[in-house]
Amino acid sequence: MSSTRIVPETRCMADEELSADDAWHTLRREGSWHLLRDAFIRFRYGDGFSHARAFAFQLCLAVVPFMIALTGLISELGVEEGGEIVADTVLALTPGASEQMVTELLDDRDRTESIGELALTLGLLTGLAALTSTMAQIERGANRIYGVERDRPALWKYLRAAVLAVVAGLPALVGFLILVGGGAVGDSVREHYRWGHTIEGAWNLLRWPISLALTVLAVAVLFRHTPRRKQPGLSWLVFGAIIATVLWWLASLLLAAYVAFADNFGQTYGSLTGMMALLIWANLTGVALFGGLAFAAQLEAVRIGVQDPAQPDLWEPEAKREEIYDTGEMTAL
Repeated sequence: MSSTRIVPETRCMADEELSADDAWHTLRREGSWHLLRDAFIRFRYGDGFSHARAFAFQLCLAVVPFMIALTGLISELGVEEGGEIVADTVLALTPGASEQMVTELLDDRDRTESIGELALTLGLLTGLAALTSTMAQIERGANRIYGVERDRPALWKYLRAAVLAVVAGLPALVGFLILVGGGAVGDSVREHYRWGHTIEGAWNLLRWPISLALTVLAVAVLFRHTPRRKQPGLSWLVFGAIIATVLWWLASLLLAAYVAFADNFGQTYGSLTGMMALLIWANLTGVALFGGLAFAAQLEAVRIGVQDPAQPDLWEPEAKREEIYDTGEMTAL
C-alpha cells in the first residue's frame, strides 16, 4: 500500500492540459534539486523499490523468450539471407555461452529448420505475453506513486497492457538492442556485405541518438497511459522520461563496465554470470523507470500546489493516534 499524497488530476484545474512550457516554468520556480529530493521521497513511500523488483522479474521473463526467438530467426534466415548478422547480435548480447549453439544453427540448417520455426513462434508469443504482464506491473507501480490505490479492472488492465506491450514495449526493446548490440550489427554487416568504413562510422554515430529517441518516446508513452488517472500532455511527461532514460543509460553503462573489468564477478557466478547480470540490469531498469515516473508525478503535484510528496508518518496504534488527535484538538481549542 502506498503512503504517497495523491496527485490531483489536471482536469481539476482551470488551466488547459499541462505542456512542456508549464513543466519548464515549474522547474525554474521550484528548483531541480528540491524536486529531485521530493521525487525520491515519493518514489520510496510509493514502494518504488518493491515495484522495481517485481518489474525486473517480469522483464527477465520477457527478455529470455525474445532471445529464444532470435535464435529461431537465425535458423530461419540461414547464412545466405542475413542469419549471420542476427547471430553476431545474439553473440554480442550473450557472449561465450551461446557461441556453440549459434554455430550449429548456421552450419546445419536442414536439421534445425523446424526447430527454428518452433522457437521463433513460441519465443515471440511467450515474450509478448510476458511483456504484457510487465506493462501491467508498470501500471501498478505508477498508480501507487501517484497515490492511486486501486488498479483498473483486470480485463481492461491487461488489454491496455497488451496494447502498450506492442506500442511502447517493443520500441523500448529495439532501442536496447541498438544500444547494446548496435556495434556488433555494424561490424557484421561490414564483414559479410562489404559495408564501407564511412557508412559503418555513420551507423555507430547515429545509433546512439536513435536508441535514445526510441527509449524516451517509449517511456513517455508508458508515463502517459499506464496510471489510472488523466495524465498531462506528452511533452510535459518527456521531462520525467528523460530522467528515467539518463538513469537507465548510466546504470547500464556502469554495470557493463563492472562486469567487463571485474574478474571476481565472473568467478563468483560462473556459468550464471549472464543471468545474474540480466537480473541486476532489469532491477536497475525498474528503479530508473519508476524514479523518472516519481519525478513526473512530483513535478505535477507542485504545479498544482501539493508540496509534500508523502503522507505524515502514522505508525502508532489506532488508540494512540486517536489520543494524539484528541489532544491536538483540545490544544487548538
